[in-house]
Amino acid sequence: MSTVENIESERIESTAQRSIILRLPVSTIFGGVIVLIWLVSALAAPLISEYDPIAIDFLKILQPPSTSNLFGTDELGRDIFTRVLYAARIDIWMGVAGVFAPMIIGVFLGLVAGYMGGVVDKILMRIVDITLAFPFFVLVLVIVAMLGPGLANFIIALACVAWVAYARLIRAEVQIIKKSEYIQAAQTLGFSPIYIMFRHVLPNALSPIIVYAVTDAVLVILLGASLGFLGLGVQPPTPEWGVMIANGQTYISSAWWISFFPGVATVILGLGLTLIGNGLSKLRLGSD
Repeated sequence: MSTVENIESERIESTAQRSIILRLPVSTIFGGVIVLIWLVSALAAPLISEYDPIAIDFLKILQPPSTSNLFGTDELGRDIFTRVLYAARIDIWMGVAGVFAPMIIGVFLGLVAGYMGGVVDKILMRIVDITLAFPFFVLVLVIVAMLGPGLANFIIALACVAWVAYARLIRAEVQIIKKSEYIQAAQTLGFSPIYIMFRHVLPNALSPIIVYAVTDAVLVILLGASLGFLGLGVQPPTPEWGVMIANGQTYISSAWWISFFPGVATVILGLGLTLIGNGLSKLRLGSD
């Protein structure tokens, strides 16, 4: 009998998963394909291109796009196509790490403040108000300038600032969930607040966080590219889209391809993530 029940349970779960996929807009699936292509291209960069992304070739300086160099070469003779592929590794990792670190901090603080309430909640909200009093980009810029340029310091700066949005979002969700009957039942049964928060409250409050995180990854990638453009992000010769765009601004009239293709790559990846985020938000609203 247990075997029959297991088979039936697996069938129901499989049907539910197919139902979710069918409910996704076509644009969301298209966005997922875009992101997947970038992930595969970044990981398989050595197999796709035979060039070294940081190797200098003075015989190929500022060559336009051709069959041998699909996106042309830069001021040091480096293949732009190869550098765009390798830079995808940095920018995708930037989007993941730049979202994950503040999300962990914000979710934990927002969960505790929303569930415990009282003095804990008031203290957190005052910290949030102080952080929001400063422009987000300026605050990140100041922290990176103090710590020094580089990807690691950029992630630290985001962790210090971007957690606020996650904390506010999950706090609002928790304040609604903790009034539910199953939470009150768990409290009546004598379960500890920590157990209730992480076992019952958090899983039911994560849905909007995931949706926001996907959309936030776009902003993180654009912010990282902006800092790279200003010289405070990833440092040369490591390929990164923002740095590549900055390097090409001097040659924009004579070698437009140096800045053009990294810019297009940034837009395409951002579009893919945006489509995924919009689809997930519509799916969540539909389930409500």
